[in-house]
Amino acid sequence: MHSEHDPDLQSRGRLMRNLSALREMLPGSFVERRRKCGKPNCRCAQGKPEDLHVEFLLSALSQGKPRTFHIPAALVEEVRRRVELRRRFQLAGDTICAINLGRLLQRKPPKQGREKG
Repeated sequence: MHSEHDPDLQSRGRLMRNLSALREMLPGSFVERRRKCGKPNCRCAQGKPEDLHVEFLLSALSQGKPRTFHIPAALVEEVRRRVELRRRFQLAGDTICAINLGRLLQRKPPKQGREKG
C-alpha cells in the first residue's frame, strides 16, 4: 500500500509535523484555588467563597519530586496554554504509538495452528 493513500500514515505524518509546535509545553497540572491569606482584618477572614483570594499554581515533578510553583497573574494564560500543549503532546504520542502497533501487527505472519487429531 502506498503511503500517500494510507490514512494511518497520513495521520501519523500530520501528528509528527505538528510536534514542533509543542516545544513550549510545560509538565504537570495548572491549579486555581481559593484561600485565606491569614490576615485577621482581610475580607477573606470571614471564609465566604467569593471573598477568598485566588491563587494560581503549577503542580509538577521537579527533580523527581512533586512540587508546586506559584504562578503570577500576568503569566496565568501562558501557563494554562503551555500545560495544555503537554496534554496534546501526550495524545499525539499515544495516537502515533497505536498507529505503529497496528502497522506492526499487520506485518506479523499468522500463527501456525496445530493439527487436531
